Amino acid sequence: MWPLGHAAVAYLCYTGLCRARSTSPPGERAVLAVLVGSQIPDLIDKPLAWYLGVLPTGRSLGHSLLVIGPLIGLALLVASRYGRPEYGIAAGVGVGSHPLVDALPTLWGAADPAILVWPLLPLEPYPDGAPTIMGLLADSLGEPYFLAEFVLAAIAAVVWRQAGYPGLALPRRAARFVRESIAGALAGQ
Repeated sequence: MWPLGHAAVAYLCYTGLCRARSTSPPGERAVLAVLVGSQIPDLIDKPLAWYLGVLPTGRSLGHSLLVIGPLIGLALLVASRYGRPEYGIAAGVGVGSHPLVDALPTLWGAADPAILVWPLLPLEPYPDGAPTIMGLLADSLGEPYFLAEFVLAAIAAVVWRQAGYPGLALPRRAARFVRESIAGALAGQ
């Protein structure tokens, strides 16, 4: 799955969890935590496999439940220590949903379930070297699983809109701060 799909699935899962626990939508910072968390496994695995060659595939270490479990536990512990357990839960949902969604194609034989327990089960390294992003994109076009990501993203966008776009105010404030800082620095010259 691509980053957009992971973000959509994680957001929908977390929103569902929030709605099950209370009637309020996710908070601003929790949405950012879930979105960042949803990308962590790929941010670990892709560079280490594709560019440094120390992992067998782009779905190994960061996708293994043997790593993800303790990582979620650490997020929960740190967030609780700072009095923000909801951020730990949000990050955990984001991180935890990622490998599970990537493992879905194992149901129809299109992925190796060993990603979930690597290194206990071996993974075959890339036969022709690391793939390119353009190569992966070309291979994905027309695949139903790839196209489903856009449907999930559209559903997530509708849910996000109905919740009042939580998480959008923080980047807007940061952008305004940067704009005003640059304008102030230029005016002072």
